[in-house]
Amino acid sequence: MNDNMNRVLLLLITSILTVQLHGQEISRNDEEGDNVRGSQQDFRSLLREGNRHFNAERASEAERSYRRALDIDDQSDIARFNFGSALYRQERFEDAAKEFETVASAATDRMDRAQAYHNLGNSLLQQQKVQESIEAYKQALRNNPDDLDTKYNLSYAMSLLQNQDNQDQQNDQDQDQDQDQDQDQDQDNQDQEQDQDGQEQEDPQDQRRDENQQPQPQQISPEDAQRILDAIAQDERELLERLQQQERTENRNIERNW
Repeated sequence: MNDNMNRVLLLLITSILTVQLHGQEISRNDEEGDNVRGSQQDFRSLLREGNRHFNAERASEAERSYRRALDIDDQSDIARFNFGSALYRQERFEDAAKEFETVASAATDRMDRAQAYHNLGNSLLQQQKVQESIEAYKQALRNNPDDLDTKYNLSYAMSLLQNQDNQDQQNDQDQDQDQDQDQDQDQDNQDQEQDQDGQEQEDPQDQRRDENQQPQPQQISPEDAQRILDAIAQDERELLERLQQQERTENRNIERNW
């Protein structure tokens, strides 16, 4: 994360802490009775206690003080606003957003409403709810058009949204390209399989053709054929003469023995 991004996030976080955390105490008509006066004193005391804890960066202690103040007067916008700020500092952004939204809806003063929407926008942005944060910042500016912090945060949120849209578009293009490549690869694989199947089908046919082909007899001329026949006849005559010669020899031997 670059330095500029760190600066922006620091502004988003610190801006919520500088927006009227202690405010003006709500003036109420005094009601008769020690219990009512005691409750009001306790309420104001808890608010001041919570602010001291908050400014000393003791957010959890501040939360407890503001919660006790709300137990006394749950209609107090200041107590609820500061309670939401303590939750925000503890990075409980979802819980903080609920408190700021309640204050924004109930506030009758335009400046109070603008501050609540500003902090609501920060809480939403911390949850990566960029579109919702933009709407909250716009509501804040409708009630306080001169708030420079809100203008800056709105511009930052809109730039985030634009980057998200660009990234989504790029992801869609990459996905389409991957699908096209997969389709091309599938087509190539199908073509290769068809080629292999064609070869496998042709080979047995070629083999059968080779098996059915009979060796062609060698063609010889009539003269060669006659010479072969003469040779065979000569061999037969020679064999006959040898047999006759052998027979005469055996006859002479028989006569001589007699």
